[in-house]
Amino acid sequence: MKYLVIGLGIYGANLARDLVGMGHEVIGADISRIVVDSIKDYITTAYVIDTTEESALGVLPLRNVDVVIVAIGENFGASVKTVALLIRAGVKNIYARAIDSLHESILESFKVSRILKPEQRAANDLTHEMAIGCNIVSMAVNADNSVLKFAVPKAFVGVPYSKLDLRSDYGLDLVAVTRPTERVNALGARHMEPVLLPDVTAETVQDGDIITVFGSVKAFRTLYKALSD
Repeated sequence: MKYLVIGLGIYGANLARDLVGMGHEVIGADISRIVVDSIKDYITTAYVIDTTEESALGVLPLRNVDVVIVAIGENFGASVKTVALLIRAGVKNIYARAIDSLHESILESFKVSRILKPEQRAANDLTHEMAIGCNIVSMAVNADNSVLKFAVPKAFVGVPYSKLDLRSDYGLDLVAVTRPTERVNALGARHMEPVLLPDVTAETVQDGDIITVFGSVKAFRTLYKALSD
């Protein structure tokens, strides 16, 4: 796919790099030449423009990208005006970053395709991580349910997976378990690689195992509370 990322600050630049790393074509735009110069060698094309100026916005290939991402976070007014001008230009697929609830409400009124809330998501992940005491990756499936991946808490280590009844104890479904396993590459170098356990019922929880579970927000809170007590 082809993306246009407007706003190449820390969030926008990292997003652009990650998209390129996944094989996508990325065009970037920012008002700062210094910012553009710092990333131009890592993405397809980069423009130094003020996207709050309608004439300047017109130089961007808006019709030739699949998604336009407005990643501006520091300047509330610039973000809102840029989104408004994109809509006026007929752009259909707009993802926009919201920095607070008011910003989010305005973007909702614009009916953009997706509202991005990286600060809120980062805060939620950190809260979950602090509560459980391990690294967490979460993905919302809908308003009520999410997928959560995390390193097993110390309290689980040594317990047979056949005895680890997450459904009865916490209301969560165990989806998968991966375990860091030493591998040797073609050059003979050793490295650790996560390997999916095909039959967890025959295994005992080991320190370093990564489990993926599915369930409701309420169920996750039950797990967090139990493991943080």
